[in-house]
Amino acid sequence: MTSAISIDRVTLGPNSRRLNGVTIDIKAGEYFGLVGMNGAGKTSLIKCLLDFCRPNVGEVSLFSQPASSVSARDPVAYLPERFKANGRLTGEQFLRRMMQLYQVAYDRDATLALFDTLSLSADALNLPLGKHSKGMAQKIGLVACLLSHRPLLILDEPMSGLDPYARVRLKTLLQERRLADSPAPTLLLSSHMLVDVETLCDRIAILHEGKLRFSGSPAECCNQFNANSLEQAYMNCITAIGSPP
Repeated sequence: MTSAISIDRVTLGPNSRRLNGVTIDIKAGEYFGLVGMNGAGKTSLIKCLLDFCRPNVGEVSLFSQPASSVSARDPVAYLPERFKANGRLTGEQFLRRMMQLYQVAYDRDATLALFDTLSLSADALNLPLGKHSKGMAQKIGLVACLLSHRPLLILDEPMSGLDPYARVRLKTLLQERRLADSPAPTLLLSSHMLVDVETLCDRIAILHEGKLRFSGSPAECCNQFNANSLEQAYMNCITAIGSPP
């Protein structure tokens, strides 16, 4: 099976403090979760994937292309943890510009369908982004990613600011996408919400203090750390390391 993301012995930062020898392979069509505390290395790893920073040691590739190559990002739709767009643009202006960047025709009907799915009023299309609430802005960012139909979605804390209803609808939508799209998209999900990770992801990686502490399925994680839920397995994993906050 083709690798969508290959991370090989990646080390980053002074004294390897941000990332230290991390190796992860994510197959095309796989839903993969990154789990860890603030400062564990999740966002640093995503930055390496997007060539925002380059490892001191190791290699990163997307669909067999080096991450340093501009063309490596063609298959990617990315939502940053702190999503913030030009506040003077209306929702529709922003989405149209994003579709131009993705080189995809803007589809208003598909946009409104996603708005309905995420419980976002159609009025948000005409409202300047600077007047959107955090949750509304987050939904607009998600809609832009989903409209792109890119084969690789990289979502950094996508549930941040979403109400419980929208969280459930987003998870359902992502599950439906992998069944409806051919080929199925690949998802890299970084999240503190372990219930969402456990629901969505085929495999996960636990990062702690820049090191990979576990890689495998949520069920394997629960089994290895003697837990009935991923939340408890994570806590047991971190406690076993001996350096919780």
